[in-house]
Amino acid sequence: MSLSTLRRAVLVMLLASSLPALADDTLRFGVGLFQPDREKNDATYRPLADYLATKLGRKVQLRTVDSWEGLAKSLASGETDIALLGPWGYVLANRNAGAQAVATILYDGKPTYHALIVTRPDSGIQTLADLKGKHFAFGDKGSTSGYLIPTYQFLTMGIPDPEKFFGKVVYTRHQAIETQVTRGELDAGADYDRNRNAMIEQGLIRAADSKIIWTSAPLPNDAFAVSADLARDKALVDRLKAALEQAGAAAKASPGLLPAHYTGFVASDDALYKPIRDAGLATGKLQPRP
Repeated sequence: MSLSTLRRAVLVMLLASSLPALADDTLRFGVGLFQPDREKNDATYRPLADYLATKLGRKVQLRTVDSWEGLAKSLASGETDIALLGPWGYVLANRNAGAQAVATILYDGKPTYHALIVTRPDSGIQTLADLKGKHFAFGDKGSTSGYLIPTYQFLTMGIPDPEKFFGKVVYTRHQAIETQVTRGELDAGADYDRNRNAMIEQGLIRAADSKIIWTSAPLPNDAFAVSADLARDKALVDRLKAALEQAGAAAKASPGLLPAHYTGFVASDDALYKPIRDAGLATGKLQPRP
């Protein structure tokens, strides 16, 4: 084989090896585990993934991630390109890898929700101070309402280390917290109003079996974010923003396009999540920029 022939062969192989990456324009769409199990979660969010694929002219691969912390890491690591994730998870992904919020969920027409702390009506617990020495559950450490905001609230009460304040602490999913509180397996736990209301609506728990002893100030709803790499493609991001802003109207014509109570998205950016970032800094869960 001549040198020129060898060079041509090498060039062909190099081009061939690059073709799959160039041809694969699939957008990997990560969502948190909002529903009781992965199968139901996938079924709930697949219509939105299909809608985005149609609007963007790209394949959209849906991927449910079990924890908020894991979803933030997957966006940071490049395993997902676009993601619907909780406010604290978004702040972590923004800080660690430059992910950018482009929209915020509207839930029953509102861009905000509330963190809660719940207990059983017969627990004897009336205030947060009554939780001392009790068996308490947080959500995973990437959760806004399940971890960050309650931790910040305890800090404002002069309790810098909740694990030393409680008798026993566990970390689990929001649905499990509500279920275990109503069964008396936990004295109390952190949750958020959208989840509690949905579980009552679906018959998974009874409102009479739990009570709210603390409610946070309004918090920004979940962010629809793009990876730092995707954020550089301004044309694609603009089409994504437009598709999300049109999703509410599209859902009226196509019931099931959005999950129950989702009424669309509103355009937003990183500034909306400043209160979450401030809570992260105050608790030491987020380090100041150098």
